[in-house]
Amino acid sequence: MTRYEHQAAMTEEVVELLRAVPAGWIVDATVGGGGHARALLEDRPDIRVLGMDRDPEAVTAATAALAEFGERVRVVHGNFSQLAAIASEASEGVIMGILFDLGVSSPQLDWPERGFSYWGDAPLDMRMDSAGELTAEKVLNEYDEEALVDVLQRYGEEKFAKRIAAQIVARRPLETTGDLVAAVKDAIPARARRRGPHPARRTFQAIRMEVNRELPNLEAGLDESVHLLAPGGRILVLSYHSLEDRLVKDRFTQWTGVSEQPPGLPVEPVRKPLVRVLTRRPMRPRPAEIATNRRAQSARLRAAEKVRASSPS
Repeated sequence: MTRYEHQAAMTEEVVELLRAVPAGWIVDATVGGGGHARALLEDRPDIRVLGMDRDPEAVTAATAALAEFGERVRVVHGNFSQLAAIASEASEGVIMGILFDLGVSSPQLDWPERGFSYWGDAPLDMRMDSAGELTAEKVLNEYDEEALVDVLQRYGEEKFAKRIAAQIVARRPLETTGDLVAAVKDAIPARARRRGPHPARRTFQAIRMEVNRELPNLEAGLDESVHLLAPGGRILVLSYHSLEDRLVKDRFTQWTGVSEQPPGLPVEPVRKPLVRVLTRRPMRPRPAEIATNRRAQSARLRAAEKVRASSPS
């Protein structure tokens, strides 16, 4: 494999939002190559960083990249759903910030053997953690047609999901990413293939999210994060497509205690807010950043601040 190189998105905005929190631990829940963590450690000599990642390659890379900071940083292997257990074991003292950087990293896309990219031909893997049992090959060759349609619609918002699923089943066994791209191209009408991004983009996104349980893990991590933070701490989430951003927005709204019930229904008791939302609309990368890092173009950054201690469960 080539060197692990990943340019973190919206680093200046992340640092600025976390500059205001009191001293303590910052949890970088997707440490990647250590870009956000390094910027935070350099900006705040009074904080320590706990870096997590579900990709063992990222853990190795971040450990090496951040070694100069010594005891101020710890890097561990784990995913969002393990956030509470990892934070309680690997950090001492208060947690004042938690950063989630969602989606797939540049090395995962750029290393063909990982199977994340629809460019080229590679094994159907798509696991962020190589120890995981479920692979893209298993999803594509073992899920029944109805289940494939559900995955493509739910995680890819793919309007040609039924046609694509039928092609996948008809072509089994699929063995490579090239096989999957060919199935998608044959399923989508020619006119639709000629417009917009790569025709297999939504399908690859959906299969990857199913393999890695991305949204269920994010839900679990968010639900734990708000209780891990001390008052005055902040949660930041960088998302890269509408499904993730919608989930984050909904969670933030729930934590403010604002009811979204339709008019006419019985009024729920008013709950005291756990957080105040710092970003009414998601922050977007600056044009200068997009010019040097095109993969940051779709980034959306939301932030919320803890305003009171969580009630005991």
